[in-house]
Amino acid sequence: MKRNMKPTEKPELLAPAGNLSKLKVAIDYGADAVYLGGSRLNLRAFADNFNDEEIREGVAYAHERGRKVYMTLNVFPHNDDMKGLEDYLLGVQELGIDALIVADAGIIMTCQEVIPDMELHLSTQANNVNYKSAKFWHNNGIKRIVLARELTLVEIKDLIEKTPDTLEIEAFVHGSMCMAYSGRCLLSSYMVGRDANRGACAQPCRYKYYLVEEKRLNKPMEIREDDRGSYIMNSKDMCMIQHIPELMESGIISFKIEGRMKSDFYVATIVKAYREAMDSYWEDPENYEFNPKWMELLEKVSHRKYFTGFYFGRNNSQTYESSNYVRNYDIVANVLKKEADGRYFMLEKNRIFPDTEVEVLRSKGEVFTTTLTDFQDEKGNPIEVANKAAMHFSAHCADELKEGDILIQATGETERVM
Repeated sequence: MKRNMKPTEKPELLAPAGNLSKLKVAIDYGADAVYLGGSRLNLRAFADNFNDEEIREGVAYAHERGRKVYMTLNVFPHNDDMKGLEDYLLGVQELGIDALIVADAGIIMTCQEVIPDMELHLSTQANNVNYKSAKFWHNNGIKRIVLARELTLVEIKDLIEKTPDTLEIEAFVHGSMCMAYSGRCLLSSYMVGRDANRGACAQPCRYKYYLVEEKRLNKPMEIREDDRGSYIMNSKDMCMIQHIPELMESGIISFKIEGRMKSDFYVATIVKAYREAMDSYWEDPENYEFNPKWMELLEKVSHRKYFTGFYFGRNNSQTYESSNYVRNYDIVANVLKKEADGRYFMLEKNRIFPDTEVEVLRSKGEVFTTTLTDFQDEKGNPIEVANKAAMHFSAHCADELKEGDILIQATGETERVM
C-alpha cells in the first residue's frame, strides 16, 4: 500500500539531552521530544547521562509542557551486559519515559517479555537501509525506525512508500557524522581498547595519521593534504536547515538532532533554528522562504564544516581535510532570574568582563546585542570579572533580559583542533 507522503501532522523535532540542564534547554527552545541515556546500555558512556531521579524530573518537566522523552538502550551487549537487564527494564518503566531506543534483538526480546507495553524505536545503530528490513522490525514490535544516515532522500521516500502507515520513520537532520556505517566501527576498540559499540568511542577517525615503512618504524612520514596534514577518515557535520521543504514533504515524522555530548549553547541554538524553520514552512508552505538568519545561528556554535550528508547522494563529500572545529562563539553566562533591585542573577560559563558587548539568545525572537555592567558576586561585593567556573554573579543591563536567556560572545578564533 502506498503511503500518503503529505504530512497530516507537523513532524517532531527531536533534540539530544546529555544531562538534565540540556533537557530543559531543549524543551524551552522548542523541541517536541528529547532523547537521553540512563545509567546502563547507551552509546554515550562519557556523556553526563541521567540517574533515575534526574530522569523522573526530566520526564515531569517535558510532560508538563506536552513534550516526550525517549531513552536509549542501543549498545550491542555482550553476555555480561545482559545480567540484571530484566530488573533494570522494570525500573525504567517506572520512570514514565515515552519510548526506548533499541538496536539489539536480545534487548528487544527482553523488553517485549518484561515491559510489553513500552513503545520501542529501532536505533540508527541497527543500520536499517531498506523497506524489507523495516517491515521485519515493524512486524516484530518496533513502532519507529531511526534510519541509517547513509540513505539518500530518494531511498527514504521509497522506503516510506513501501511500508505501512503504522510504522513511523525518524531520520537525522543535523550533527556529527561517522566514517563507519552508522557508527558500527571497531577502530576505537582495536586501537585503544574502548568499544564504540558499547558507548566508549575514542574517535580515532579524527586523529592525524602518518605513513610508516616496515623497516623504518622510527621515521613516520606525514601524509599531507594541506598545511595541517591529512585527516583521511574525518567527516563533516550534517546540516539540512536549507532543505526543510524536502524534509517536510518526505514522509519523515521525526527530525533528529545529534549531540548528547554538546553544550547547552549548542542545543539551544540548533533547536531554535530548526524550530523556526519548521514552523515557518508548516504555517505557509506555498510562500515559505529560507531565512539566512537560521544559518547564521548554526554558524555560531562549535561545528565542523557543514554538508548535507547522504541525502542528495554526493559521493565522497563527507570527508573533511581537517579535524578542526569551526568555533566562532562561546557561551559566557545563563540568565537565572531578575532580582528585586533590577539586577540580573547569572551563572558564569566562560570568563566575562563588565562593559563587554554580548549577544542574547532566547527561545523566541531575534538575537540582539547588549552590554552588562556593574558586576557583583553572590555576597554583593563588586568584582572586575566573572572568571570562576560556574560562579554566580549579578549585573545591570540596560536591555530587558529574561530567565533562560543565554549570553554569547564572539571568540575571535575561527577554528580549534578537537
